[in-house]
Amino acid sequence: MDPDSHQASSQPGSQSSTKSIAMLPRFIFMSRWLQLPLYLGLILAQCVYVYHFWVELSDLIGAVMGSPTALQHVLDAVGLPGGEKHTRLDETTIMLVVLGLIDVVMISNLLIMVIVGGYETFVSRMNLESHPDQPEWLSHVNASVLKVKLSTAIIGISSIHLLKTFINAGAYDAKSLLAKTGIHITFLLSALAIAYCDRIMTSTHRDSSSH
Repeated sequence: MDPDSHQASSQPGSQSSTKSIAMLPRFIFMSRWLQLPLYLGLILAQCVYVYHFWVELSDLIGAVMGSPTALQHVLDAVGLPGGEKHTRLDETTIMLVVLGLIDVVMISNLLIMVIVGGYETFVSRMNLESHPDQPEWLSHVNASVLKVKLSTAIIGISSIHLLKTFINAGAYDAKSLLAKTGIHITFLLSALAIAYCDRIMTSTHRDSSSH
């Protein structure tokens, strides 16, 4: 048999074998699009938080304007079982409502970071380099940076909850207050550990690239 014809007859088989091997990594890589419904679901959760924000804000404005129904909604929202019952719209009540609104905003910011940063990192590029509204942090986002930003956002949310707890300290016993404070400190130490690990990895990568 002619060597050339034998080589030609073996080429289609080798090409098909190479193509079948390449299809598996391609299929695995395309599976990243399975995360798309998850991010769309987070967008729906964002819509729920926007609706909740405006409901709470409208109740606060209605209570200031003298609506008894809105005032009752506000008092029920800030009241805690076993705690002091608020009967009027005083400074403490307004502060608790505003802290609740800030809490919603911070959670919404956390959702935006997860949706935009996660999609950019794990699904597909958004090509926002020339867009004037591109977030500053998105230009250098990666899995490590995203984890650090998420951990700092969680610390901010935990700080709001801890402040609300201290304002209503009379409704909690000493054990509950210590537990909430310990949880907040745990979040803080976790964020510091994540940031430290990210710094080590970044410096190690920089040193290996220089060599």
